[in-house]
Amino acid sequence: MQKYVTLKENTDFTRTYYRGKSIANPALVVYSRKNGAGFCRVGITTSKKIGNAVERNRSRRVIRAAYQSVLKKDLIKGNWDFVFVARGKTKYLKSTAVEKAMISCLEELGVIK
Repeated sequence: MQKYVTLKENTDFTRTYYRGKSIANPALVVYSRKNGAGFCRVGITTSKKIGNAVERNRSRRVIRAAYQSVLKKDLIKGNWDFVFVARGKTKYLKSTAVEKAMISCLEELGVIK
């Protein structure tokens, strides 16, 4: 299993938004960009369009669980910065459904082995 660190700086988020590739799905939007670090870095964004704080936190938890299960499967090759953006449908889905959507997005981006 690969190690990952969370993105914390606004500059890292904006760099990933503008210089990276993106793919959208009804469940989430994935932005990816190669990084020079020896590990993957992840940021999760939820806007107020998603709902109140409880719904936004649930969306983040579901995305985090889906990403951890993708990491356990050891599918990601290389070192990447990811930003996962929750959409309105995310709060209603289970982590397995979000995981399937995440895998399909990552395959289209060419991140998965």
